[in-house]
Formats: sequence, structure tokens, C-alpha cells
Amino acid sequence: MSNVMRSTSPMVLVAALACVSWGCASAPATPASRVVTLTAQDTSVVSQGLTEATLRFNAQLETATSGRVEQAEYELVSEGKVLKQGTAKLETRLEPGAPVALSFEERAAYVQSPEDLARLSAQGGTVLLALRGVLVVRQDDAEQRIPFAASRGVRVPRLPTIVVEELDGARYSAEEVQLNLRLGIRNPNPFPLKLSGLTWQVAVAGKALDSGTLAQSDSVEASATGVYPVEVSVTKDSWGPEVKSLISRGILPYGVTGELTGPLMRVPYSLSGEVKLNVSR
Repeated sequence: MSNVMRSTSPMVLVAALACVSWGCASAPATPASRVVTLTAQDTSVVSQGLTEATLRFNAQLETATSGRVEQAEYELVSEGKVLKQGTAKLETRLEPGAPVALSFEERAAYVQSPEDLARLSAQGGTVLLALRGVLVVRQDDAEQRIPFAASRGVRVPRLPTIVVEELDGARYSAEEVQLNLRLGIRNPNPFPLKLSGLTWQVAVAGKALDSGTLAQSDSVEASATGVYPVEVSVTKDSWGPEVKSLISRGILPYGVTGELTGPLMRVPYSLSGEVKLNVSR
């Protein structure tokens, strides 16, 4: 949110913003007996993903005269930017002397591009999401428009990392080694991570051997690591005629490169190291 919003009382600012945005400044004066008071309000996060979130606005109202809350006219805002506008039909009855609760939900993307996602991930911390607008109240022929706004800070989405979870090399003969590689996708977020695919290409001693795609249309649970196996054979056919000399050293230098993709997500990676060969199986 802007500096003005941080330094100004939320209720005062809400009223000012809502009146400017929704036109309540020109509304006729409401008799005191018909005034509806917003006594409580808050916004909660129903669900959150890497690029979108669902918010619920909750409010409590009191009145001295019967009526109904017809609808909410609102905006969903992130970092001071309006992401979505809408109207929620409520038709909530108001009775004098009895507090009335109401709520509505809205879902919107708070990440607009891969660059936006990368920026937020590097920034860390939290991002402020808010619902603001007016509640439209009808009492007989009189209409009252009640400004509201409530925000909730959520942890910023973070890009996953790709690591080598496990690697071993089984020497079957003087001219054949089987590399067993397990790639891990670490999800640092408190929500599941949807994946489109994980591409990989394995090289040994500088020579590309094999490639493929894993984790297509898959997901990794919140704060968990998804592990995906890759098997590559190092032989005369796959590596070249000098494979026997390479294997005789007992240690193979390897490299694996690729890219992890998902909704508005592109994470290239490059991993390398050495694997000590096990005895023949």
C-alpha cells in the first residue's frame, strides 16, 4: 500500500477512498433513526496459491430500523493496485437491536507475470491484500452506502529450488555404468505448488547423454520436496569409444541442466558434481 495509507487511520482512509471511488459524497443525508453502523470488519485468506488468492470479507452491522443489505460493490487490491472489481449480491436482512453478520468471497490473481513472481520471490516478506468498497443498504425508500475496507498480509510466493537429492553410480562392467539420479523440487511455500513439467539433460565428463521431462501436470505439497528419478546409462554407445578409460578412474564428473515450469513460473537450473562408482552389481 502507499505511504499515505500506512500513516493514516484505516477507517478514516477507507471512508475517504470509498466515498471518492463509489460516489457516496453526493448521497442525501440519512436520518439518525435509519443509520446503519458497521461495528466490525476483517478480511481472511480462504486459500492461496503461487499466483492467486481467495479472500473473504466479514462484517457486522447494527441498526435501529429494519432493512436489508442489498449488495457489496468492491475492489480487490494488492500493493495498492486494483486487481479486480465486482458486485456481491447479499440480501441480508437487518433487524433493530440485533447485530447482523455478513460475508462474501472474491478470488483474483495477485501475480501478473513471471517477472512479477520473480520479483516477489526475491523480495520476501509479506504482500498486503485488501477488499474495499461500499455496502448498499435499503430501508424502505432510503438508501445508505457504507464504506468498508479490510486488508490481510500474506507471505509472498517464493520460487522453488531444484536439487540433487540422491545420486549413485553402479558399475556393471569395465564399459558400463548406470547412473541413478533423484532430482528434488523443494517447495518453500505454505501451499501446494502446481507444476507443468521439469525438463532435464544429463552430461557425463562434458558429453550429453540423455534428456527428458518429469513432473508433468504434477504438484508438490506445501513445505515439501517432490522427488523424481532419472536413470542414465554410460556405455560405449551412449558416451563413446573411450568409455572404458573414463570408467576406470572410479569417479565420473556429471552435470544436469533443465527448467521447471508452472503457472507464470520458469525456473532454470544447472547442477554439477562428481559421483563415486560403486562395485559391480
